[in-house]
Amino acid sequence: MTKTRVLIVEDEPSIVESLSFILRQAGFDTEIAVDGTEALQRLRRQVYSALILDLMLPGISGFDVLRTVRAEKALETLPVIVLTAKGQAADRKAAEDIGATAFITKPFSNADVVAQVRQLTGN
Repeated sequence: MTKTRVLIVEDEPSIVESLSFILRQAGFDTEIAVDGTEALQRLRRQVYSALILDLMLPGISGFDVLRTVRAEKALETLPVIVLTAKGQAADRKAAEDIGATAFITKPFSNADVVAQVRQLTGN
């Protein structure tokens, strides 16, 4: 049985490490992209069950990655969990309008991240 693959797009090493660890412990395969360009390249080459996407990224922003994902036929139904910093209601609203599936607020609860990914991937 193949594991569910999740792409984490985040440029902060400590958050990457934390998300990767908790998701691997929960039985998911994880891959990392540290910027929007790398994320889009990976999404076009591999099939993922979910995307965890930081909004504040170097180069192409998380908003632009989300717009591209929703505009591409092969990716338009991919569940996208957006990472938002606490108190950024405008960012959350904008991501929701573009098509984010769910939100995780930083700092996040490990249990909430795992539950959200399980819910969206059916695993």
